[in-house]
Amino acid sequence: MSQSPNHFRDQISTLTDDGKSRKWLYPKVIKGKLYQYRSAVSYFFLALLFTAPFIKLNGEQLVLLNVLERKFVFFGIIFWPQDFFLFVLALLTFMVFIVLFTVVFGRVFCGWACPQTIFLEMVFRKIEIWIEGDHLKRKQLDDGPLTTEKIVKKILKHSIYLFLSFLIANIFLAYLIGSETLIKIITEPISAHLSGFISIWIFTFVFYLVFSKMRELVCTVACPYGRLQGVLLDNESIIVAYDYERGEPRGKRVKGAENAKGDCIDCKLCVDVCPTGIDIRNGTQLECVNCTACIDACDMVMEKINRPARLIGFKSEDEINSKKPFHINKRIYGYSAVLLILMTGLSYLLLTRSDVKTTILRAGGTLYQLRDQEKAVSNLYNAELINKTSKGIKVQIVPENPKAKIQYIQNQDSIAYGGTAKLTFFVILPQSEIKQYKSEIKFKLEANGKIIDRFETTFIAPPNN
Repeated sequence: MSQSPNHFRDQISTLTDDGKSRKWLYPKVIKGKLYQYRSAVSYFFLALLFTAPFIKLNGEQLVLLNVLERKFVFFGIIFWPQDFFLFVLALLTFMVFIVLFTVVFGRVFCGWACPQTIFLEMVFRKIEIWIEGDHLKRKQLDDGPLTTEKIVKKILKHSIYLFLSFLIANIFLAYLIGSETLIKIITEPISAHLSGFISIWIFTFVFYLVFSKMRELVCTVACPYGRLQGVLLDNESIIVAYDYERGEPRGKRVKGAENAKGDCIDCKLCVDVCPTGIDIRNGTQLECVNCTACIDACDMVMEKINRPARLIGFKSEDEINSKKPFHINKRIYGYSAVLLILMTGLSYLLLTRSDVKTTILRAGGTLYQLRDQEKAVSNLYNAELINKTSKGIKVQIVPENPKAKIQYIQNQDSIAYGGTAKLTFFVILPQSEIKQYKSEIKFKLEANGKIIDRFETTFIAPPNN
């Protein structure tokens, strides 16, 4: 039975035609210009990934995602549970940015910035090539008999893989529990940090499985981002694409009959270099991570046959089919407007965010208290102060009305790092100041002589007639 032209869409590229076993990939590496650019970007992100937990800013590590203690730090700014709405808004902003970026540029993030791709292609794949050789030698080694050379190379490779996975697991844990806690787990007895020790090894084996066995299946099967492309991409999206108008019909070039064929000589080098095993000439596919390896490979071939580069390149379907240049459509304008609104709102909330979160409520079940001797009226309040800074601070509540006084029943003038303070106090106002039954009373929260927050509540008293 002959296969349909779109048979490649019926199964993933890493399965055999009968669908019963996995087809192991041995992508060829061509170090073209885009590969060199991608390497530079990858090394930058690798350096950032490994150093960020140990870089301190405002006394905090650069990035921390401590779910257990509900503490999140981004570039020295601490977010506690009380700031959860900011975290949700920031996450929503990031998601809209990813959507907008995908609408315009496709899945470039996967090929150039995703940690999975960076570690696999720039670390683990290079170690494999260093030990076992190029793509042909690696395939020959796997298909060949079990020899001493094969055993030694496999043990060496997987030992390094396991060590690197252990290192990555430690760094990953530093983002979750903090670098200082990680150092304690490493330096102190195992019995004192048994759960942390077990967590490190669980993550180690997970990362080892991902980079030694699953590999491209993470991108083609596990990651939902590839499937998201189906609803985000359109004919105007710029993606890694094959110019079929220029390349077809495919065939070997014969002297004197160059114009009878397209520029594609059907060398299949673009397939050989693909880390997910697809043929980019078949069109847009969810397995494509836009790593641009096929662009480097095709450009090298075009140079050899004296044809223009970028037979495969960053193109849109409209650019290939109808030669329309890229333009910003209504959908991009819409996503951009939503992103601008979210970024503006998030920036405003971050800039106006106070160092101390103050909650003040009138004491339940109480009204006002008349103080005949002082010719004044008092209300009882409960307040909770939450320190969102990176250090302990001393605070003082000051009424904005100079004639109002505070009499504390329970007072705590200092708040520890990440701690809270609960206060109970009377606010006393002269009867001559009271004009209506319910009025607003405002306060300033001061620390080290500076106003760090303002808040208000209601004051109840019989009006002065």
